Amino acid sequence: MNSIVTGGAGFIGSHLCEKLLKESHEVYCIDNFSTSNESNISQFKKNKHFHLIHEDVLNYKNTLDKVDAIFHLASPASPNHHSNISYHALAEETMLVNTTGTWRLLEIARQKNASFLFASTSEIYGDPKVHPQPESYNGNVSTTGPRAVYDEAKRFGETITSFFSRTKGVNVRIARIFNTYGPRMLKEDMRMSVNFILQALAGKPITVFGDGKQTRSLCYVDDTVDGLYKLMFIPNAKGEIINIGSPEEHTVLEYAQIIKKLTQSSSEIILSESLPQDDPLKRKPDISKAKQLIAWEPKITLEEGLTKMIEYIRQTS
Repeated sequence: MNSIVTGGAGFIGSHLCEKLLKESHEVYCIDNFSTSNESNISQFKKNKHFHLIHEDVLNYKNTLDKVDAIFHLASPASPNHHSNISYHALAEETMLVNTTGTWRLLEIARQKNASFLFASTSEIYGDPKVHPQPESYNGNVSTTGPRAVYDEAKRFGETITSFFSRTKGVNVRIARIFNTYGPRMLKEDMRMSVNFILQALAGKPITVFGDGKQTRSLCYVDDTVDGLYKLMFIPNAKGEIINIGSPEEHTVLEYAQIIKKLTQSSSEIILSESLPQDDPLKRKPDISKAKQLIAWEPKITLEEGLTKMIEYIRQTS
């Protein structure tokens, strides 16, 4: 089976490529390395079933005779490089890859009669007024705030994907991916779990935004990838939108305390004065639909997953 993974050298994308190779797929990884790391896929380069296409999705022209599945994961996704101008330094690229890029890939899926998965995000729910968030919830989001370049691009990507399903008969599905963690996360991304682990290992103060009472639900990357794989290849998921994430909810302060304990760190936990603008106060998926439709739920415990991630960061720092 020929499977394309855009953003295949990224954090989740590289783990997905690994899963597909284990399942005997011919894997075509498309990445321009703007926010990914080539070391994530270096182990696959000697595999004759792995093909790296160093290309921007916006410029990609398919030359494959046969395409069975397209996983569209390409997108800057991190709120790093905070500024007064944009959510992050690659605002324009983020908007284009999730809209124009999505359209181009769906055209390829239509031409090749391939299945298509759009990697959306829990960010489309914004700062939710419904908790936990089911797929039927339309969200509470700002169209003009600093996070909108990502949130709204993903929302419109969902619109485009649904349009191709309704009017062009493309076999699509949409995965709303909640907070995912694990090996190969970029340290430069400044994500909560990475920051806390790096600070704890270095004996530096563990910095928590706000009062630390905001909540997150973290899903280990292997579980997330398993969900994406099932969503793509289970026939009854055609046209569906599915939350992929962990329903185990903790406050940010609790995560800091858990990581401090697991690293056996002497770091002090300190609270900062304010939260980033439009930062959601609650985040937890309702995964009832995933359980019922694709028989998926996370299997790796938080402690097990964080222990693996801590060991990875120790080895690579």
